[in-house]
Amino acid sequence: MKAIVTGGAGFIGSHLVDSLLDENFAVTVLDNFSTGRVENLEHVWEQVEIVECDLGVQGDWIRHFDNVDWVIHLAALADIVPSIQQPEAYFKANVEGTFNVLQAAKTAGVKRFIYIASSSCYGIPDNYPTSEDAEIRPQYPYALAKRIGEELVMHWTQVYDFPALSLRFFNVYGPRQDPSSPYSGVISLFAQWAKQGKAPTVFGDGLQTRDFIFVSDVVKANLLAADFQTSEPAPVVNIGTGQQTNLLELWELICGAACTEVGEPHFEEVRPGDVRHSVASTQKAKS
Repeated sequence: MKAIVTGGAGFIGSHLVDSLLDENFAVTVLDNFSTGRVENLEHVWEQVEIVECDLGVQGDWIRHFDNVDWVIHLAALADIVPSIQQPEAYFKANVEGTFNVLQAAKTAGVKRFIYIASSSCYGIPDNYPTSEDAEIRPQYPYALAKRIGEELVMHWTQVYDFPALSLRFFNVYGPRQDPSSPYSGVISLFAQWAKQGKAPTVFGDGLQTRDFIFVSDVVKANLLAADFQTSEPAPVVNIGTGQQTNLLELWELICGAACTEVGEPHFEEVRPGDVRHSVASTQKAKS
């Protein structure tokens, strides 16, 4: 079996590459290394084919789709505030890039295409936990671009009988998550500040909640989904835990007894586009 992982040098993608290798797949990684890191793949450097390329532009990378069984499309620009500042870059990467990968996969006749979508498509939902049939309300360019990419994939399943499905990830955390960016996952940032003995910066009152899911769980979800046969023409599935944790609770969990020494968090104004609460309905994933 042969698999392509776009964005395979990233935090989640590199863990997925590890698991595919464990399953004896031949793996090709397509990545432009704008956010992915070489060190995420150093331990498997000789076991994978790594192609540095821009998926937003059709090019020689398309030939690598020949005889591929699975394509898992993770490559994307992420984060809220940068997308507000650079909407064109997000559209090119997340919409045009998805279109190009879709076309390459369809032409090559891949057996399964997994699109990694985002729970941000729900915006500020009416109900928690939020199910897959909730109204789509993207609040900012990142969420909109990821949603358009998902619509492309779902449309291809209907028009071309393309074997695809979409997984809407909630807040993923774990090893290799880069804390160097101010827009990185909050768990990696909190862990770094706790190690340094620094009080965290919290945007808002800290009572906003997230559905945090460990990276190995989303990797398992990908592998199960890719191997799962369903009569549903365009399945979309939430990938989360169904549990809410607010940021103040999270800080106490990470910091532990040292919290009193570090001091209280610094509170700042809520950033534009930040969602107050987020939690997945996991009934469909479980069933």
